[in-house]
Amino acid sequence: MQSHTRRDFIRFAGNAGLALGAGAMFPRLAKADAMGLPPGIQLYSVRTDFAKDTPGTLKELREIGFLEVETAGFGSYSAKEFRALLDDAGLKAPSAHLKLTLTSFAPLFDDANTIGAHYATSSSLQTALHPPSTAGLAPGQRSTMEPLGLDGFKKLADAMNDLGGKAKAAGLQYAYHNHNYEFEKMPDGSYGYDVLVNNTDHELVKFEIDCGWMCAAGANPVTYMTKYPGRFRMLHIKDFQPMGAPSISLSGPARPKGTDLGQGFIDYKPIFAAGKSAGIQHAFSEQEEPFPVSQMASAKVAYIFLHAAS
Repeated sequence: MQSHTRRDFIRFAGNAGLALGAGAMFPRLAKADAMGLPPGIQLYSVRTDFAKDTPGTLKELREIGFLEVETAGFGSYSAKEFRALLDDAGLKAPSAHLKLTLTSFAPLFDDANTIGAHYATSSSLQTALHPPSTAGLAPGQRSTMEPLGLDGFKKLADAMNDLGGKAKAAGLQYAYHNHNYEFEKMPDGSYGYDVLVNNTDHELVKFEIDCGWMCAAGANPVTYMTKYPGRFRMLHIKDFQPMGAPSISLSGPARPKGTDLGQGFIDYKPIFAAGKSAGIQHAFSEQEEPFPVSQMASAKVAYIFLHAAS
């Protein structure tokens, strides 16, 4: 199936509720999962439904066709209770996104082990080192991220190495998930993200590329997977509406606007090809606001996209 044909189908299916019938309509999709990996979803993508009905949401995701999830908290459940919900739904959680505060890790690592995760994953660690500005913000408005600079990114890399060592001691692999602000330009013209990759231990710290945020910042996942072999183990598959220029802003009018997979500006064909060569182990769809119909409707479109990726 050619890319433009798949996009046309995704556009149609997103509004027509045809996600579950995709296999029957397009038999070639049956063995076309992106990079040959089990279709996965980051649970942040369906956070509204998840908060209202966690067991039902997990079961619906499995019915859509997802086989793996990446956690973003366990709702109102303990890790042990959440593991039971995963088992009941027939889902695996190989990665747990954890709120690692750089002070207390043991309980969070225990939770990751309890749900059966291999990766203890985090993002936004820089907020602990360099708190974002909240001056003049209205209630509910996103805070702004101040530039870290070269010294800040080196300190962040040190913190990641420390986390990686503690995760290894707990039987886990630490992984870092990017947004767009890691692509702040350094004095030599490189990105802050390069500072993180080059100043972290190859064994203790792996990376989860959020392809959407990386592309929104003007960088290329293919370049990184090629340049730094063995450092990347997971991908977030995300799309954004077409942008006039790259942005490293997480707030205000310059913040990229999400859209259903296949409806934005990111070309995933070369990314999936590079990911397969790079040994990516897990791929999770994830979506930012706004949602064209609903979070669950977008999840169905995401599954079709991942399942029609050949």
